[in-house]
Amino acid sequence: MHSPFKVKTLNQLVCHLLGNACEDESYAEKIIQTAKEQNTELFKFIISEFNLSSLSIYQKAAAFCDLAFSEIVPRDISIKLDLMRLDMLATINCFEATLFDKEILFTSADAISLLSLSNQVTKNPRFYVCIVPPYALQDALVSHFSDDMMSESRQRLARRWPYASAHIDLTYRARILFLVAAVAIISLVTFAPISMTLFLLPLLVLLFLLPAWLRLSAVLEKPDYKETAKQNLLSDKDLPIYSVLIPLRDEAHMVRQLASAMCSLNYPAHKLDVKFIVESASPSTIKAVREILDDPRFELIIVPKSAPHTKPKALDYALPLVRGKHLVIYDAEDIAHPDQLRKAATRFASDFSIDCIQAELEIENASENWLTACFSAEYSGLFGIMLPALSNWKFPMPLGGTSNHFRTRSLLEVGGWDAFNVTEDADLGLRLSRLRYKTGVLKSTTLEEAPISLGAWMGQRTRWMKGWMQTYIVHNSYPKQFLKDIGWRNFLAFQIYVGSLVISAPLHTIFFIVLIVRFIYAGNIGFVDDDIWLVAHLFFIIAGYSSTALHSAIGLIRLKKYKLLWIIPTLPIYWGLVGIASIIAAYELMVKPYFWSKTKHGVSKRKRMK
Repeated sequence: MHSPFKVKTLNQLVCHLLGNACEDESYAEKIIQTAKEQNTELFKFIISEFNLSSLSIYQKAAAFCDLAFSEIVPRDISIKLDLMRLDMLATINCFEATLFDKEILFTSADAISLLSLSNQVTKNPRFYVCIVPPYALQDALVSHFSDDMMSESRQRLARRWPYASAHIDLTYRARILFLVAAVAIISLVTFAPISMTLFLLPLLVLLFLLPAWLRLSAVLEKPDYKETAKQNLLSDKDLPIYSVLIPLRDEAHMVRQLASAMCSLNYPAHKLDVKFIVESASPSTIKAVREILDDPRFELIIVPKSAPHTKPKALDYALPLVRGKHLVIYDAEDIAHPDQLRKAATRFASDFSIDCIQAELEIENASENWLTACFSAEYSGLFGIMLPALSNWKFPMPLGGTSNHFRTRSLLEVGGWDAFNVTEDADLGLRLSRLRYKTGVLKSTTLEEAPISLGAWMGQRTRWMKGWMQTYIVHNSYPKQFLKDIGWRNFLAFQIYVGSLVISAPLHTIFFIVLIVRFIYAGNIGFVDDDIWLVAHLFFIIAGYSSTALHSAIGLIRLKKYKLLWIIPTLPIYWGLVGIASIIAAYELMVKPYFWSKTKHGVSKRKRMK
């Protein structure tokens, strides 16, 4: 045992922690100085640099400081902790609790604090302290505040945005009105007699020509990536803590690949805060994550079973535990470029006006079949051309569901994600714009896997289209407030981009079917028999098809995916499938608006890139 009168030093503590790996106290001093230069807490630095476990480090530290140690915080203890704000959870490294008849301080504090506590215990033997590893302390806090965290994940946005939340504003009446209006517009455009053509011309321009003009303009726009040369990227010591949130459900088979992808990131391990967010209803996934928790970068957050069963609800639940200055979302199948986090951190540091950055998503299994090739063409146009153009124009930018990077402070200020919106990324991008927050793009790729079967694709696309409908309804529920927040320019851009998307998708499919019927039964079944109608409508639909085809083709060429250009003439069939998904989405909007159709990952037969 150490003498109670002997002052314990930080150098001695480091030597004790490292054992034979520490040559002497001068070597320990170098480690302490390096940790300071890296702006990293000493224990985290040692754990990372010497590949040690949190358990062993804190156990050895407790022994050195003559303090009690426990691998876990006992269940059913009475924790005494009042929080002013739930998002302070990530900063807590100690709390008092009553165990039997004793008041005990449970802590996973830093090295200097533990030495200080050791001296206090020496002076006051009645002061009880128990050291626990950080993950054990977090588990206890999550267990204690679980109900509050769940309530906050469901209601945070509704409190912050009482006039733009799917929880409140996606009423049955609003959904009925939206669908009645959509059906009326589609019916008018499709079946209107020649006498109505002139009257409907502005509507046709809104639905077909303006979106086509927007896509063509995006093709001509030069992306402003503000790319930083590799040698000018932030050094390790200047990088902040970066949180990575990975929501999982029934994806145990993806955990090892995810862990490998996270370890491949060119970012200091002691500054990575990787959180696997798993629903309690996925025991096999929880088990798979527990098997990799020996890596100090990784943490497991278990989300209790509670409606709505959505990805944004899970992300909102974990948000109070985020330690990073910045954070990023990755899906189960994502493999991000190793430099992506360092590039994003550099961009944030060089431009204090930017609050969110969208990295580019690229389909890795594009050549697997016709469906994945079309998906790749769609993504290449969206992430390589359209989103950079929207960013340049400072229009509202619908985010991708993954690889979006945030300043954590900004994300908290806008209320996090909408737990009840099944396309939470599009909604969040719009809310950022409403608060005049700036969103940019990053020239860094994340590889994704496209659905390989029609059933999986249809389920995913139905959810996406339903989410777009939710977003359109919710943000237009209070048009005056919406206009005041976003301004005329962005208000119109939203109506053109999103409004035409949710209407034109089923319209293309229905109109195409009617067009075929007209050709087959020309003049025999009572439909319009005037050539002017045919010419006008063909002009509008060809404008829409050709602009999107050009958009996709140039996107593929930009990525040097020349072998996929053969699918461009077949895209009308793909858009027909999108239309069918939109019709199913409209049905789901009425009967199960918050249902989340889960996409199964890791089913591609193509070998993943490492």
